[in-house]
Amino acid sequence: MPVTPAPSPRFAAVIVAAGKGLRARQSVPKQFAPWRGKSVVRHAVEALSAAGAGPVVVAIPEGADDIARGALGGCAVRLVTGGMTRQESVSAALESLADDAPSLVLVHDAARPDCPATVIDRLLTALQFDPGAIPVLPVVDSLVRAEGERMAGSARREELRRVQTPQAFRYADILAAHRDWPGEPDAGDDAQVLRAAGGEVALVTGDERLAKLTFAEDFVDRTDTPPPPPVRVGTGYDVHRLAEGEDLWLCGVRIDHDRGLAGHSDADVGLHALVDAILGACAKGDIGRHFPPSDPRWRGAASSAFVEHAVSLAAEAGYAVGNVDLTLICEEPRIGPHREAMCARLAELLQVPAGSVSVKATTTERLGFTGRAEGIAAQAVATLVVRNRDEPR
Repeated sequence: MPVTPAPSPRFAAVIVAAGKGLRARQSVPKQFAPWRGKSVVRHAVEALSAAGAGPVVVAIPEGADDIARGALGGCAVRLVTGGMTRQESVSAALESLADDAPSLVLVHDAARPDCPATVIDRLLTALQFDPGAIPVLPVVDSLVRAEGERMAGSARREELRRVQTPQAFRYADILAAHRDWPGEPDAGDDAQVLRAAGGEVALVTGDERLAKLTFAEDFVDRTDTPPPPPVRVGTGYDVHRLAEGEDLWLCGVRIDHDRGLAGHSDADVGLHALVDAILGACAKGDIGRHFPPSDPRWRGAASSAFVEHAVSLAAEAGYAVGNVDLTLICEEPRIGPHREAMCARLAELLQVPAGSVSVKATTTERLGFTGRAEGIAAQAVATLVVRNRDEPR
């Protein structure tokens, strides 16, 4: 009889993001600053979530809810207000989990955005034998003890390790250790808190990719990849036929007409052309790749969702919409009376000023399928510009 494997233990994650990060010299605390296309803290959240963490609790500075939510861009997290020290922030996050306690918890620094799944696996395996585990790396340089500006003696590097995060714990043990901590002095990290309470801490092999972002130069991409161009341009084109019994949606605006556009979604030909233009500008394929007509989820869907998705992909690539120019090609209906409402709706969806949106209309002088009023075509041009480094994502 086959043996059913035991289910993986549930583990939560705590991400410490309540510091000021002054040494990084960014315009916002470093955990909210952009790094390789996303905020630092979002990298950490996505890495832990992809490894199976849930829930993920992020400890943030007092009053930083808005900037944190902007930096996290809709990630599924719980936000808690941190304290004056790392230890206070972790304690607050652990307490927030007490009503639905996980078996295990990982505590991670937001400033370590690259978190390999292999390290997480090693930590969780170690918790089968010990109440705590931390990733470490060997010390390769010679070490000395210092007294002021003078060498006071040597230190044995064979006995020392560089400590990284995430640090992993059995939740009940680390929560009890935090509750029992006398308050002084500051413990430095959670492994020290657990060890002070009598808990054993296992050492597992860390990874150089877990390097901590500390200084301004850490935010400079030193890869051989050239910097992204400041401006990118994409074009889009779409066609839908007019049919009786359908609603007519153009550029996010419903128009009263005796026929509407037929398609798998709401068939908004203007928005579809615009989505392709944005996707093309950031080299993310086309609308059919992201929202295939064979997928029943998009049957009758509002095309505004497609635009919002395209804008979010552009943001992840480090770009914002600069301006768009969209042309509707049809004999009917007349576009002029609706142009202002269309521009306002597009500006809302694209998160740009109304002056950055142009909607035009033309005919084909009664030639072709649009000239015979059998359908409507649209073409769009979208310009993307590199996002401001100081702008939270």
